[in-house]
Amino acid sequence: MGDGFSPVARIALAIGAAGAAAFAWGSLVERRRFTLRRVEVPVLPTGAEPIRVLHVSDLHMAPWQRDKQEWVAALADLRPDLVIDTGDNLGHRNGLEGIRRAFSAFRGVPGVFVNGSNDYFGPVLKNPLAYFGGPSGTAQRAERLDTAALHAFFGELGWLDLDNAAASIEVNGTHLEFIGVDDPHRGYDRLELVAAAIDDLRADDPYGDESWPDLPGEQPERRSVTIGVAHAPYRRVLNSFVNHGAQLLVAGHTHGGQVCVPGFGALVTNCDIPRSQASGLSVWRHGLRAAFLNVSAGLGTSITAPVRFACPPEATLMTLVPES
Repeated sequence: MGDGFSPVARIALAIGAAGAAAFAWGSLVERRRFTLRRVEVPVLPTGAEPIRVLHVSDLHMAPWQRDKQEWVAALADLRPDLVIDTGDNLGHRNGLEGIRRAFSAFRGVPGVFVNGSNDYFGPVLKNPLAYFGGPSGTAQRAERLDTAALHAFFGELGWLDLDNAAASIEVNGTHLEFIGVDDPHRGYDRLELVAAAIDDLRADDPYGDESWPDLPGEQPERRSVTIGVAHAPYRRVLNSFVNHGAQLLVAGHTHGGQVCVPGFGALVTNCDIPRSQASGLSVWRHGLRAAFLNVSAGLGTSITAPVRFACPPEATLMTLVPES
């Protein structure tokens, strides 16, 4: 006896069942399958002591997300030498409660941070198909979040604000120069302000020009490393960082595509970076210069789109090592 369904109906039912199973996996399992990605980045001067850098991004924190808060707090056991936070920390008007629980364990560890759009605006329901039309815009009805309180907490931790700014610190005997921008996805980046901040920093910095070659074949011994930090890895920002001599670029925002196709990767990036560089460590080239680029797939999702597929949430432990 037949089941009463035509071949077309059976195919439709099978596709529907597979879709439902994939959604259940992505929303109930994979988005909570927190992963630590470990990479080595050869950017330090010869003979320098390695530097362990914890890169976190896109927590989109809500106060009730205790599993994520506890997982992030436990990363302090890795004893990183530096934390880089590339934004979108908040995912709810009370998200700072969860951020405090997640990051308080890092008090005293040097850190730097920049804003993402969701550090300014709360989540809103969006049509996911709209992302195939290009980067998302700002919803008029989005709730304004308490960015100042977030910054105050990071200040308590001793972290430096790199929003359209430059700063430098010494870690394990290596001079690190940071350049950063406010959220490029909302157009808050001000590259002219960054250029001025870099000039001011390097004017008072004895190592500020060491990453710039004098003549072909006459590269001086370098004891300084320049790191560019942004939330969204737009080409204009990455190119500017490379032009300013950055050896390492660090960003988030893409969620690694959030929903990926095995064997194909990210479907969208929500910015203008190539899909092939939507997450992980790669090399960004501009003109005759190049820099390593680490894009984090992030640790969260918007509470209005709580699903990941073939793209688990992640933090990255980057070990900076001497150039070979």
